[in-house]
Amino acid sequence: MTDPCPADVLADPLLDPLFTTAAAARAFSPAARVQGMLDFEAALARAEAAVGVIPATAVPAIAAACDAALYDPATLGAEAALAGNTAIPLVKHLTNRVKATDPDAARFVHWGATSQDAMDSGLVLQLRGFIDGLDGDLRTLADALADLADRHRATPMVARTWLQHALPTTFGLKAAGWLDALGRDRRRLAAARGGLALQFGGAAGTLAALGDAGPAVAEALARELDLPLPALPWHASRDRITELAAALGILAGTLGTIGRDVSLMMQMEVAEAFEPTGPGRGGSSTMPHKRNPVSCAVLLSAAVRAPALVGGLLAAQVQEHERGLGGWHAEWQALPDLARLVAGAAHHAASMIAGLTVDADRMRANLDLTRGLILAEAVTMALGGRMGRLAAHSRVAEASLRAAAGQRPLRDVLAEDSEIAQALGIDELDRLFDPLNYTGSAAVFIDRVLAGHARN
Repeated sequence: MTDPCPADVLADPLLDPLFTTAAAARAFSPAARVQGMLDFEAALARAEAAVGVIPATAVPAIAAACDAALYDPATLGAEAALAGNTAIPLVKHLTNRVKATDPDAARFVHWGATSQDAMDSGLVLQLRGFIDGLDGDLRTLADALADLADRHRATPMVARTWLQHALPTTFGLKAAGWLDALGRDRRRLAAARGGLALQFGGAAGTLAALGDAGPAVAEALARELDLPLPALPWHASRDRITELAAALGILAGTLGTIGRDVSLMMQMEVAEAFEPTGPGRGGSSTMPHKRNPVSCAVLLSAAVRAPALVGGLLAAQVQEHERGLGGWHAEWQALPDLARLVAGAAHHAASMIAGLTVDADRMRANLDLTRGLILAEAVTMALGGRMGRLAAHSRVAEASLRAAAGQRPLRDVLAEDSEIAQALGIDELDRLFDPLNYTGSAAVFIDRVLAGHARN
């Protein structure tokens, strides 16, 4: 994972570099949270000046003070513990700083807004940048999966159902399955990003403090922040937040599925695919031979942890009247935690798939572990055209039992049955026991997924 996190943006310097990314850590750092609110305040002043609500002369002093570097997060946090949210002390300090340079301008700081306007709109600005960065890793991952699907479209391997050998498939189709799910995840995230909108309603969602100018200020503010203008303020309507949370949770599940599959293929008894290797990666403190699935562990950890965070955010969606108590507060840590977690998993997945080692020979060898039993269905379908499906199923099942008991190839046992040999012929038996002749529509499905990826 080559995304070093500077210590000043990490909540936990020991664990965050493993479970998140520098970009995600910065997006939800204390400085970013403060800057998001200050960006709202500066834009609010410009918007209100543009429509004549406050004097234009007040804007320079307010905008100059809207720099997070001027404020101490620890001080704001201590005061927020008493005030109930971070916007209240921030607006106080912002007003005092503006007052020191322009007392008249200080009168118009936060004019007509409420603390939730600053916090929610600031959060939307953070989330917008975060999603754009996350999609960069997802695009890298998607491109790597598309390359795997194309290069291995004819690489046969065991398809496993209920963790048991089922039928032949191709590794290309497996990679295409991961890619197809990821494409849906990206579209869900894009939809959730599109739903993020300006929050501006004043104390009770009516903008009453601005009189008749409320709608005009809101329109100007939306333009300043380049955010969609909703039909009305959404202080207690948190579906925008839960839509994003659900999209992130589903993405965590997709990444976890990739991690599960790759980790199972990395087992020494299977040995079909391996994470990238390198100095210090995947080793053991005591066993020098180990090549542990580090990225898979991160993907699976995220898939385990994300549902609880999503569930908490869904529970927080139920809020009271025009502005909620407790539910809104529950979002403040849960959503950033979820975002950081999923970002880390996405980054690990992208680097893992880009450097994945695929052992096509081992995949082919594993197809032979059951001595041809994996192709029993292929024989049954071919034989069913001659003697009927039920009769064919019974004859092949009996032959499979004899082959397993004697540890013999199923093809040889079938060839000894004169009726089967006569019905199919030796050449047809040989053809039926080539795994690549029984991958069905795998190539068609791969092409469909790759075409969809190319359009994204």
